[in-house]
Amino acid sequence: MKIVIRNARVLTLDATGAEHDCATVVVEDGVIRSVNPGMFAPGSFGAADRDIDAAGLLVMPGLVNGHFHSSVNHLKGSLDSLPLEIFMLYESPAGAGEVAPRVAYVRTMLAAMEMLRTGTTSVLDDAFFVPAPSPPVIDAVMQAYADSGIRVVLALDQPDVPEIDKHPYLRDLLPPDLRQAAAAPPPMDAAGLLACYRHLIERWHGGAGGRLRAAVSCSAPQRVTPEYFRALDALSREHHLPFYIHVLETKVQRVFGEDCLGGRSLVRHVSDLGLLSDRLNIIHGIWLDDQDLDLIAAAGSVVAHNPISNLRLGSGVMPFRAMRSRGIPICLGTDEAIADDAVNLWGVMKLAGLIHNVTQPDYHDWPTAREVLDCMISGGARAMRSPRPLGQVSAGHQADLILLDLDTLPFTPLNDLHRQLVYCENGGSVRMTLVQGRVVFEEGRLSTVDEAAIRAEARALAAATRSAPGPGGHDAARWLPYYRQMYLSAAGREVGLTRWMGPAVSGPGVLK
Repeated sequence: MKIVIRNARVLTLDATGAEHDCATVVVEDGVIRSVNPGMFAPGSFGAADRDIDAAGLLVMPGLVNGHFHSSVNHLKGSLDSLPLEIFMLYESPAGAGEVAPRVAYVRTMLAAMEMLRTGTTSVLDDAFFVPAPSPPVIDAVMQAYADSGIRVVLALDQPDVPEIDKHPYLRDLLPPDLRQAAAAPPPMDAAGLLACYRHLIERWHGGAGGRLRAAVSCSAPQRVTPEYFRALDALSREHHLPFYIHVLETKVQRVFGEDCLGGRSLVRHVSDLGLLSDRLNIIHGIWLDDQDLDLIAAAGSVVAHNPISNLRLGSGVMPFRAMRSRGIPICLGTDEAIADDAVNLWGVMKLAGLIHNVTQPDYHDWPTAREVLDCMISGGARAMRSPRPLGQVSAGHQADLILLDLDTLPFTPLNDLHRQLVYCENGGSVRMTLVQGRVVFEEGRLSTVDEAAIRAEARALAAATRSAPGPGGHDAARWLPYYRQMYLSAAGREVGLTRWMGPAVSGPGVLK
């Protein structure tokens, strides 16, 4: 298919930073063939399947969601803000039953719809499965992405060690019955998980003309055995896959390194295993010290910054300037809908441009709008590890593009395009979304899916879930006192740095 987008304002976000007040973009077979400054009449570039007069619109690369969990998109707004370790008791309660494939499909489609409507064209999905993955549910998730038209790189986020080995203090805090339950092996061992990965890669990797791809995930280094970690690294290396890994998201995890890894941080633990590489997408990376940052920079790893989730869960503020000054690539993500309560990257960009302003008084080190856009687009493209380049409106790049209406309030009057994209836009100005050269959203509707039917089905599934018996909050209540004490004990520990923006503790295990 050939699409000609004429007479648009074009933000290329290429290495030169080129912008065109008026240009025509020619797309053919999913790839940008040319970007031609100037005004052109219909037919100037030969016959086309679609000729779009984009006067008054901005063409730019689509947004890249650098970190997401599709599995709980149905739970937005379900919980008050809670620390991660407590939050996870409610998000993934012990004893939860297996999810039906159709439920997984609908949940995934909800997120894809929201992303495409607001200009996100690619997503790195670190999907977890309760209690464990299975080929039918993996297929359902990938089929939703295939049907929606979005670009995805999906991994299976599952641990292979018991719950009791993932946290500090827990072994001593839990009563015997809960200690025994926490010491039980996970529902699926490494062999079963690797079999699921083989299914994912053989069935889906490279599908839909390369729009559907696989990644690997160890969830976090303290949640897997070194043997499984190495097996995932081998898969990543063999197939050139991104490798997702949550690292030092919370202070509890920093204390875990102090107490359970002989005083080594989780970054140093990964480095000592020989597994710190340029294939790693280090998710969150909040409680990092200077040595951690130096190791990450030397390895060439990417860091996925999720500022809304980090605040929602009280995890802390990532050291943005310390990363940028070392040349560490940063991408931006929403994290899961239950921890962001939206799957809309415009709010993520705005907060990323603001939250770091209160971490230091030297305003020369505060993020600029251009830096935030670079993280969103270039950093996201780097994290994708796509065989064909994306993230620029440039010849040879994949045609993942969005068109925004500049005759909207966020851009009226238009004073500075970069700043107004980051600080003013909320996704409401997106008029068209193209993925792989295919128009998937225009005139207020998706062309790939019956949105009303999916929304109605999602409401019906949610109502059925609420009325069905299950562990949910009742089960979480059994564990809560002990996890709270673990959290408070870690909060009171001195670890040589802080990523909270105020006096957080007044003594061991006592919050102010």
